Amino acid sequence: MSTTAQSDSEQADSASPIVVGVDGSSTARLALDWAIREAEVHGNPVVAISAWELPAMAAGSPGFAFAAADLQELADSCRKTLVAEIADASMGHSSVQIEPRVVEGPPALALIDASKHAAALVTGSRGHGGFLGLLLGSVSQQCVTHAHCPVVVIHPRLAKPA
Repeated sequence: MSTTAQSDSEQADSASPIVVGVDGSSTARLALDWAIREAEVHGNPVVAISAWELPAMAAGSPGFAFAAADLQELADSCRKTLVAEIADASMGHSSVQIEPRVVEGPPALALIDASKHAAALVTGSRGHGGFLGLLLGSVSQQCVTHAHCPVVVIHPRLAKPA
């Protein structure tokens, strides 16, 4: 491979965002911190995604309906959490461009979709394994299996203390 081709490839990689899932949990915060530090080192922007959806129990209950205002409140709450997490995590990293993105739908699908144009996808692991993990499904497991780019899963036991 020629030096020019490597330079073009490196430029494309640094222009591609690092996508990170943010849900307000402590492990998602560790993932956001990691993504911002990595973006700072390599010159990537960050796309921080927070997804929301109707609870499955509510959607399947007869006679249960959400008003448009309720749905807007869910989206607003999600955006408020995302913006607060970004504000806290980005302190001291002003050179990193961070785009907040709130998406309606299953978190894993939103992250996998965003991974199509990403340099990397970062998620936190809540550590649900065994039977509980099988029942609930795992956003990080779905991302590892289906993402279109490398995936980094941050586990709280493996993360460096702040």
